[in-house]
Amino acid sequence: MAVRLGMPTVRDVSAGEAAAALAARASDAPGSGGLVDTFGRLGTDLRISLTDKCNLRCTYCMPAEGMDWMPQSSLLTVEEVRRLVKIAVDELGVRELRLTGGEPLVRPDLEEIIAAVRADHPQLPVSITTNAIGLDRRAASLAAAGLDRINVSLDTVDAETYRQMARRDRLAPVLRGIEAAQDAGLRPVKINAVLMRGANDDQAVELLSFCLARGLELRFIEQMPLDGDHGWTREGMVTAGEIREQLSARWRLDPDDVPRDGAPAQRWIVREAGTGALLGRVGIIASVTEPFCTDCTRTRLTAEGRIRTCLFSHEEFDLLGLLRAGHSDAKLAQMWRQATWLKPAAHGMNAPGLGGASYVQPERSMSAIGG
Repeated sequence: MAVRLGMPTVRDVSAGEAAAALAARASDAPGSGGLVDTFGRLGTDLRISLTDKCNLRCTYCMPAEGMDWMPQSSLLTVEEVRRLVKIAVDELGVRELRLTGGEPLVRPDLEEIIAAVRADHPQLPVSITTNAIGLDRRAASLAAAGLDRINVSLDTVDAETYRQMARRDRLAPVLRGIEAAQDAGLRPVKINAVLMRGANDDQAVELLSFCLARGLELRFIEQMPLDGDHGWTREGMVTAGEIREQLSARWRLDPDDVPRDGAPAQRWIVREAGTGALLGRVGIIASVTEPFCTDCTRTRLTAEGRIRTCLFSHEEFDLLGLLRAGHSDAKLAQMWRQATWLKPAAHGMNAPGLGGASYVQPERSMSAIGG
């Protein structure tokens, strides 16, 4: 089935020519089956951003003054999310869904979205990534709607450090939200932490101790060049190697023998240094220094329904525009295949410095893309 790929947004002055060239390449995409790219990778892990809004202003994500938010009319509705997930699962082989933001708890209809997806796909794993502000009041209703598990962004358990990094004094409600998620039966509760040099780079041990004591699964994430201020530097980034060094000074870390199967985190078994007693596990997502692009299984939709094949892409493809123009599920699925066919081999940050002269940071920040 021939479907014309919608013109993507691109970064440079020759946008028209670049879009036309991409559309021509996309015509070679398969006309059926799953989300495969030219390197043989399959997109089975769907991330959908529900909003670009957030009630924090974390230094590695967003400018202190915030951003110009998308108008409500441009965001995916409940029924649009439901339809796109159904296409992804039934037509394209997606096997897992994560709802992100911005901050997904900003959406008052989050429970309705989850319940709609769950009604269509009783066995589909559904999770959210959240800052947990307000989660203490909604964890039970989210679980009742069909949410399976949750990832909470928490970079420190020190109140003053939290205030400085998030630019908001909100640690207490976040901790209440984590406890409420556990009480609601959401399992596992994972903690995502970014270490920032000069802010919390000495707190890796404290964070892991906190998580081990509470049965939480900690994931350290290297800071990526997706900050709203565009102030990221490789020299300023706390690397996976540094994190392992900090943790190994306190515990014994053994590589986890469970296959990653496309997961972004390399997992380590945490044992007492002396006795070898098992304490738990920790993951490290080394997107910059130890990239896992060759095993990437993710496909993303931004809050306004654009296909984004990589966090660091400069091209997006307007799927929601086609949906609202009345196109069939088959045509929407084929456009998704064509966009995926164009997925780059890697993000391009592997060379010394900031990925060499070929790497250019995307204009969008993480809050506008969705993780």
